[in-house]
Amino acid sequence: MAQPSDKALVPFVSVDHMMGLVHHLGIEEALRGLADYIEADFRRWEKFDKSPRVASHSDVGVIELMPTSDGEAYGFKYVNGHPKNTSEGLQTVTAFGLLADVYTGYPVLLSEMTLLTALRTAATSAVAAKYLAPDGARCMAMIGNGAQAEFQSLAMKAICGIDTVRLYDIDASATRKVARNLAGAGLRVVECKSAEESIEGAQIITTCTADKQYATILTDNMVGSGVHINAIGGDCPGKTELAPEILYRSDIFVEFPEQTRIEGEIQQMAPDHPVTELWQLISGAVPGRRGSDAITLFDSVGFAIEDFSALRFLRDAIAGSGFFTPLDLLADPDDPRDLFGMLRRAAPRSVRPGQPPAALGPTARGSTPSVG
Repeated sequence: MAQPSDKALVPFVSVDHMMGLVHHLGIEEALRGLADYIEADFRRWEKFDKSPRVASHSDVGVIELMPTSDGEAYGFKYVNGHPKNTSEGLQTVTAFGLLADVYTGYPVLLSEMTLLTALRTAATSAVAAKYLAPDGARCMAMIGNGAQAEFQSLAMKAICGIDTVRLYDIDASATRKVARNLAGAGLRVVECKSAEESIEGAQIITTCTADKQYATILTDNMVGSGVHINAIGGDCPGKTELAPEILYRSDIFVEFPEQTRIEGEIQQMAPDHPVTELWQLISGAVPGRRGSDAITLFDSVGFAIEDFSALRFLRDAIAGSGFFTPLDLLADPDDPRDLFGMLRRAAPRSVRPGQPPAALGPTARGSTPSVG
């Protein structure tokens, strides 16, 4: 019986594969690799289709689709955001994604993206900080010690060279979890009892809290001059972390203004409040930090091009490796006009009611009939 064609078999990266690949590469090397792909794609930003994500909001969370294309490849991510999940023992964010060839429309990669999103979010934060943080920044405050905290800390170490992270969360057990996970990672980890304490001596301040509401994690008097704020917790309408007064004092950098004005910190501001797009900074079209006293803010909500970059990185990273499974995903008959014939030839000689398909053996994909 004919086997699936090469085009019918799509590489599938499972959670186990992703974990194996990250350990194989080393997490800091994986973060640096992702950052390189993100920077490369931001430099060719104008080649991409761009639109705000398609969001379906409910009282308990949001489910989103994030598509984009550079004309040669097409990618999308399915992702949810459900802050209440933590209290039920579930992940706040889960995701999967697909990369396809524009010329044929055939998928070329299917992958889990819960872990990959955590990695790419951290890599994107570090790319922004690489261009915006004060010279010689070595200490980061990490406010909100949930699932993203370790990734953010290690990305800032690998890409920006920080050596100290000061942790705070309203849940002290979350802080202990991060401190435990970062033990031996080459960072000095300081557990703090308040947000104010955590930002003492920090040149980079990262906020990543989960409550789906307008919140004030940083008040105006907490933020002095000369710092870089990496605000990644505000990522949907009605959810913010910074006092508006901080925004008025900051030079604000965003991924895609049309999306960030809906979901980010700047949803609190007038629709024409000035912002700079991150791609312009990375491409050298605009300057970054204006001086040692400036406050820079990366108002990050996540954008589809970052996921596209992550999928491109993953496609290249798994080539020639064992960190994927060929998934029989596409019907690809020998004769593209004869899809029904492929189905007919796959019919078993006899089927008992209730017999599982797996018990029937291989099916015919090619043109040789398997039944009379």
